[in-house]
Amino acid sequence: MSAPTIDALPRARDAAARESWAEAYALLRAQDARPRRALTAEDLTSLAEAAWWSGRVDESVTARLRAHAAFVARGDHRGAGLASWWLAYEYEALGRPAAASGWLHRAHHHLDDEPPCPEQCFPAWTDAETAAARGDRAAALAAARRMTALAVRSGSPDLLALSRQAEASVLLADGRRTEGLALLDEVMRAVLAGELGGMVTGRLYGLVLTRCLEAADLDRAVEWTNAAMEWCAPPWTGRPPAPGAPLAAPSGENPFRGVCRAHRVQVLDLLGAWALAEAEARQACREVPVDCRESAAAAYCTAGDVQRRQGRLEEAAASYARAHELGRIPQPGLALLRLAQGRADAAAAGVGLALACLGDPRRDALGRARLLAARTEVALAVGDVPGAAGAAAELEVRAGDVPLLRATADAARGAVALAEARPEPALRLLRRALAGWLGLRVPYEAARVRVLLAAAHRAVGDEGAARRELGAARAVFERLGAVPDARRAAALAAGGTRRTPAGRSG
Repeated sequence: MSAPTIDALPRARDAAARESWAEAYALLRAQDARPRRALTAEDLTSLAEAAWWSGRVDESVTARLRAHAAFVARGDHRGAGLASWWLAYEYEALGRPAAASGWLHRAHHHLDDEPPCPEQCFPAWTDAETAAARGDRAAALAAARRMTALAVRSGSPDLLALSRQAEASVLLADGRRTEGLALLDEVMRAVLAGELGGMVTGRLYGLVLTRCLEAADLDRAVEWTNAAMEWCAPPWTGRPPAPGAPLAAPSGENPFRGVCRAHRVQVLDLLGAWALAEAEARQACREVPVDCRESAAAAYCTAGDVQRRQGRLEEAAASYARAHELGRIPQPGLALLRLAQGRADAAAAGVGLALACLGDPRRDALGRARLLAARTEVALAVGDVPGAAGAAAELEVRAGDVPLLRATADAARGAVALAEARPEPALRLLRRALAGWLGLRVPYEAARVRVLLAAAHRAVGDEGAARRELGAARAVFERLGAVPDARRAAALAAGGTRRTPAGRSG
């Protein structure tokens, strides 16, 4: 055996330790092809991770299966248990729930009888998510805190950050917003300081950004999506560099880039950067790994929302259809598309079904708020003022002091007050909604509220104020390319109608 061959395995292990995954993959694959010196269970685990980072998900699963067999062969239940959990995680992401369930059961078989150990963190994490999904928040919190206790005992910064995120997720779902967000801040401090490994950093960016958007925390979402994209940008080597350290040469594409970009698309959409949001959505769909299809689905939904608001209805329908193919219910965008197409009954049915299917109403506050706002708009469009009032009332209950939810609720209640011919309460609510959207820097929603304010001003006889609001709204719509809204604002400014506009959600 030549000297380079003898040195290959130590160099491969060193590359894996440095998270230089492209290098590790090449060296481990070459070594695996030489039967004289078989890869150990740990080497096969590194090969699985290197294959995943290199975009070879099938090879990653195969290597993980071999690693599990190698751990079992030497009687290492902790190693076998962790390999089993990762196989369950990967099979679930690949849309194979039966295989995932079998491997999760296997993970418990290996680990449940072991003394407390770091590997038990991962089944505890799954236990927390499973309990949260069925609405058992007490069991979910107990499992998350069991994970935290194991992580603290292990002394692993990676495990501690993951456990804090798991606990924060349960707290947010339980309505304990202040506590949950404080834990997310703690997690992101470790992420942004570069204290965690590449795999954990990437997973946490995806998880934390999801939690922020669900909690309607736009400020954190903006800050952390920007940080995520900086981490994903080349040159990239896996672990974030220490402060002041030079960047190393790139070792390949970051597979988390598409996931992080999909989150950024949602933020760009809210901030009114529609052209960039649509372009980034297309890019995200090209970058997202095959085991992260839900991120691609979210990007298609956001692209559809942009296209719908700009009057590009056929393109929007195609985007929503693609999101549906990837497993996401494209609501409320699809209902609002049906409304724009003149199919109000289909719109009402679609948004009603989506609300019924949403599950735990506290788990995704922003998602439910958007559905309720759409239900308000659709109900007003078909003359169902009581139905609109009911949806707006639920929004009011759920909004609390969260700025984005408060602005959504105030706008919906203002629209209902207009429909009930109560212009003075409508003015009060809509002025507060406008201030909220302007403070959040969400231009499209602010412009939609201005149109409603114009109707309220006209109802009390203040034509000058109505025209000022319509002019400001039209300028924003034209800048965004929201052609149907711009035309409507222009027609209203010209005195084409005094009818109260129906709805306001975007």
